[in-house]
Formats: sequence, C-alpha cells, structure tokens
Amino acid sequence: MTHGSYGQFCPVAMAAETLCTRWTMVLVRELVAGSTRFGDLRRGVPRMSPSLLSQRLKELEAAGVLTRTPAPGEPGVYDYRLTEAGRDLQSVIEAFGLWGQKWVETQATLKNLDPSLLMWDMRRNLDPTPLPKNRTVVQFSYPELPLAKRDWWLVVVPTAEVDLCSTDPGYDVDLWVTTDLRTMTAIWMGLARVEDAGDKIQLDGDPAIARTMQTWLGLSPFAAQAKMVG
Repeated sequence: MTHGSYGQFCPVAMAAETLCTRWTMVLVRELVAGSTRFGDLRRGVPRMSPSLLSQRLKELEAAGVLTRTPAPGEPGVYDYRLTEAGRDLQSVIEAFGLWGQKWVETQATLKNLDPSLLMWDMRRNLDPTPLPKNRTVVQFSYPELPLAKRDWWLVVVPTAEVDLCSTDPGYDVDLWVTTDLRTMTAIWMGLARVEDAGDKIQLDGDPAIARTMQTWLGLSPFAAQAKMVG
C-alpha cells in the first residue's frame, strides 16, 4: 500500500499506512473473528461495496496480512485466511474495540443501527450451552423496520454452526423476540440487559429459553468493558 504515505520512518506511521485506509480495520475485525469467504465478509461489512472489499483484500494480501487460496471443490471461490502477521492483529482489534466501548459516546454509536450486522454478530457469538439439545429456532422481529429487514431467524443445532436466516426457514419457532432495533443493539453492546428492557422487549414461546436469553444471547465481545462516557 503505497498510497497515503506519511513519509515517516516510524513503526506507527508504517502500520497506519497499511491498516488505516477506510474500512480496513473493520475488515480485519471480520477476518480475526473467523470469516474466510467473500460472502461472509460482506455480511460482516454490509455497507462496504463489493469492489472496495475486493480491493482491500488484495491490498491486505500484498501487505502479507492474509493469503487467498482456492476453496477445495468450489471453482471460483476463495478462502481468505490471516497469516502470522494478520493473526498478530487480534490484540490490536481487541484494543480498538475496548477503547471504543469505553470512550466513544454511546448515543452516537447507536445512531448507526444495522439489523443485518447486528444479527450476524449475534449469530457468531451465540452460546448454545443453555439451549435445548435439539434444534432451537428464535425469531427476532423489529416492527419499525421495512418489511424486508423486519424479521430474522436464528437456527441453533448443537452439532452445527448457528444459522442466520432473513427469510422464514420453515421450522417451528421456539421463541419470538419482538423489540426495536435500538433496544436490541443496546443489549448486544452490553449497555442494557434483557430483564431491564421492560415493555421495550416482548418474549413469547418457551419460558425456559426466554428466561435464559441474557445467557445464550450473542453479546459483543466488548460488552464487558465499562463505559466512561454517556
């Protein structure tokens, strides 16, 4: 990455030339979280255009942060995996997130609400341990959103990865969660708890699943960090 050079022989400046272009750190966050396919990376950065995503992946590959290899048995599909240098960025991403959770003003962050990103992160961080050992389906409804973004389904099977659906998967629903996107985002970020949301969240269905929602819900990995600003 030669564009935007600071012209300084300083490790901070040189690292910034590689990592501080628009969207790059957010993309690295997704790679650190385990996404390896272009489609999954797009779901993690839904407001990033496909062309810019492709460009940033090429730049990170050129910088030695990731490798691109053909996916076995899937022509035209590639796996993007962090190199040793890329894996070393995990602590950097964690430090960025903890700083943002602690010091960035809450209301400003809650203005940037995105149901697809929220549900994708919830899927990734969900803890199935408190849930039944058979398939569990939780439907989230955000009544204030347009119809196309209103309903989401998390399908939890103990022996498989949690699946996120934006169209009805056709399974019986075990728990319906009806709330607004702002409330659900605040809960996910650790700024509120399910039991304290009052009439802003409605839980219908299996009472045991509803009762343990705060436990199995996929919270932000930075939710435990106390905030220092409002």
